[in-house]
Amino acid sequence: MDTNEVSIKQSSTQYGLILGGILSLITILMYTLNAELFTKWWMGILTIILVIATGIVATARAKGLLGGFMTFKEAFTAYFITIAIGLAISTVVGVLIFTVIDPDMGTYLNEQMVEMQRGFMEKFNMPEAEMEKALADLESVDNFSLINQVKSYFFGIIFQAVIGLLIALIFKRKDPNAIA
Repeated sequence: MDTNEVSIKQSSTQYGLILGGILSLITILMYTLNAELFTKWWMGILTIILVIATGIVATARAKGLLGGFMTFKEAFTAYFITIAIGLAISTVVGVLIFTVIDPDMGTYLNEQMVEMQRGFMEKFNMPEAEMEKALADLESVDNFSLINQVKSYFFGIIFQAVIGLLIALIFKRKDPNAIA
């Protein structure tokens, strides 16, 4: 195995641990200080931005470790390892909080989300019959169950992999002095 590949993986792992720590801290603070933040759309956007920014920093660091030149594969690897580790740690913390420590909080947050959706639907004058069906569908889903949190992790990884492909395209740079 190439030593450059090892150093990229080590660096990306470190950034992944940092990302996981930050996301876990945010989750714990939201849980302890104001659980209503879990229902806010802007928290999701901020989290996505934080994840992407950390992935970009990890990729830029990897490029620096390689002397400013990196292949598409190296760039994608740096981004993906960081994201996969960070989101995995955050998911484990979420599972611990919402399935082990305080399952009632997940139930409460699901109810809050249903009520928020009811408000949106009423605001847009959705017909009552359609609204009741949509709300019944929402009520049947436990967003904080173990299965749904794991599913969310994998959907997040897929979404981030697509972003990672774009980031890798931006960061890849061939060494003009390299022997083909």
